[in-house]
Amino acid sequence: MRWSGMTEWRPDKLARRLPHLQARELIRAAMRGWFAEQGFVEVETPILQVAPGAEVHLAGFATEWKTPDGKGRIRWLHSSPEFAMKKLLAGGVPRLYQFARVFRNGEGSALHHPEFTMLEWYRARAGYETIMNDCAALLALTGATELRWQDKACDPASPPERLTVADAFERHAGVDLFATIGDAMKLSQASGVAMHAGDSWDDVFFRIMFDRIEPQLGVGRATILCEYPIHMAALARAKPGDPRVAERFELYACGVELANAFGELTDPAIQRARLAADMDEKERLYGVRWPVDEDFLAALEHGLPDCAGIALGFDRLVMLASGAPHIEDVLWLPVR
Repeated sequence: MRWSGMTEWRPDKLARRLPHLQARELIRAAMRGWFAEQGFVEVETPILQVAPGAEVHLAGFATEWKTPDGKGRIRWLHSSPEFAMKKLLAGGVPRLYQFARVFRNGEGSALHHPEFTMLEWYRARAGYETIMNDCAALLALTGATELRWQDKACDPASPPERLTVADAFERHAGVDLFATIGDAMKLSQASGVAMHAGDSWDDVFFRIMFDRIEPQLGVGRATILCEYPIHMAALARAKPGDPRVAERFELYACGVELANAFGELTDPAIQRARLAADMDEKERLYGVRWPVDEDFLAALEHGLPDCAGIALGFDRLVMLASGAPHIEDVLWLPVR
């Protein structure tokens, strides 16, 4: 990370970043216009939440809210506006989107920043295939002739390839993924990727993803990587006809993950059980347990319509569209 001090406002440094920042605002404006044409409403939900999210491997930022009654309440800076936006879906808003400032502790690299912008949108009474089509439309809206990251390029106007996780493991790692489920040693041996002491099946899975698969995705055209193993999609429903996999996909361009999407889980009992299991795993790995947002579960009990949604890393997309080599080049001012 570029710990160069609080000087990013200096005219010379700002001028160097200005073309990327101008591209950022043009892309945001084009996307707002597209969402309006599609009948979406733009919403703003609170950054301070009871729980920052549901992710096992993310670290959050906590703060204390001093309430008028003199009591202190712990609140978290959200890692995604997902819980809040689903509450609005349950309340009757059928199509909504948000450019949300989100927060993830401990992150910093050319593609990561502790505070960044997530573009998140949801459609009631729609499947996740509709969200796949949305992704294709939004990539074309960047106005770029190509998306580029390091030595890889991608045509944003070409229809994305759709590839299942199982097919990706077969193609790029020579592995029959579902023949190894739950057996980390078998997965390691089948792929030739080393297993370290204490590794779980998930640990080996992600090492194969990082080393063998992700660099091959989204080259030439975007890739929609879909149908993750069911235990890897805490907020997604099972795919009808194949309970081994979830209605989850990730969007890749130039080997970079841009977005994560779900056909949303609407059953409150299953959702509660999955959240509890994820927090058990978080506590086992990191000694931290995030609270449960009971208001979110109440919204599911009230009735969340069949829906699908997605979270897209807006800064990353701007980077690829504008040719920026670092995420800080597309931020008006970085965190220091």
